[in-house]
Amino acid sequence: MKRLFAPLETNSAETRAAVAPGTVSKLCELGLTVSVETGIGLKSDYADSAYTEAGAEIVADAATGYAQADIVARVNKPNAEELKQLKPGTLHISFLDPFNEKELIDDLAKRDISAISMEMIPRSTLAQKMDALSSQANLAGYAAVTMATDRMRKILPMMMTPSGTISPARFFIIGVGVAGLQAIATAKRLGARVEAFDTRPVVEEQVKSLGAKFVKVDLGEMGQTDQGYAKELTPEQLDKQRQEMAKACARADVVITTAKLFGRKAPLILNNEVLDQMQNGSILIDLAVESGGNVEGSKVGEEVVTDKGVRIIGPENLEGYYPKDATLMLASNFYNLIEHFWDKEAKDFQYKEDDEILNGCLITKGGAIVHERFKS
Repeated sequence: MKRLFAPLETNSAETRAAVAPGTVSKLCELGLTVSVETGIGLKSDYADSAYTEAGAEIVADAATGYAQADIVARVNKPNAEELKQLKPGTLHISFLDPFNEKELIDDLAKRDISAISMEMIPRSTLAQKMDALSSQANLAGYAAVTMATDRMRKILPMMMTPSGTISPARFFIIGVGVAGLQAIATAKRLGARVEAFDTRPVVEEQVKSLGAKFVKVDLGEMGQTDQGYAKELTPEQLDKQRQEMAKACARADVVITTAKLFGRKAPLILNNEVLDQMQNGSILIDLAVESGGNVEGSKVGEEVVTDKGVRIIGPENLEGYYPKDATLMLASNFYNLIEHFWDKEAKDFQYKEDDEILNGCLITKGGAIVHERFKS
């Protein structure tokens, strides 16, 4: 019987797990033996007992789990020492950051580890249920708004009182992907007045459908990649965009930036010139801080206050801000991926060579780099 092992994440900032008690029972139904490292779910409020009740075995240390595993499911990419503990032929599933981890990919191939990168799962209707980037971005967009709300010195909704009328807070969301759309929806539900901007004119209708105003900036010909990401802007386009966005930033109480370029450094969207025009006490949350940042001066895991009193927050692992639900959603993505390729008769993971999803996310197999984008 094949064994799946999920280790405790070694990154101290990580709050999520790749397996939840609810998916353990489903994995067992496929014919897998499931083992998890003790304490795997403590940061997301899942006790070891919940895993054992669902059918998992508790392993005292990761080394033991790796040595027994045929499949390893984890959130973050492994380090070199952890890879040494895996058996040749093991299937390793996690976020891998493949565009920036050439040495890791080479090591995975040399050690004959079959590696699936969760970031590389295609954004298609069929793959939607295993799209971990989208599920986690949804939570990040929600968390960005609640994080701002916790730090604001005014309320979000308009309130009419005997003492007078309190005007609603103003939010400006930059980037209308999954995280941006969730941020817009959450801020609107809480009563804020919301404006949003994206380089892709095609999202204007989505913004308006959520009750927000779309800020238009004429950048010339624009579009999106075949995966739905915004295309990279030229320096001239970035400068024009920055000038127009400065006006929206100046009237906002909260600005949330969500602009990421997959596989590349995040674009700098708001510089000090824009920050100087923002009002004292306004809050800026940079969701792209871990990939370089959209905001000049933002720092991972810190709150920086400018000379003008603007508070720049660079949240670390915002996707895991609500770890119980984040783990539940992520574990479901992992399960759906495994279940999609599982042969119930052979009770094994099937590598379907002509499968669009697998061709998109399988990086290494059989001692070689097999993904077309990373072979060279």
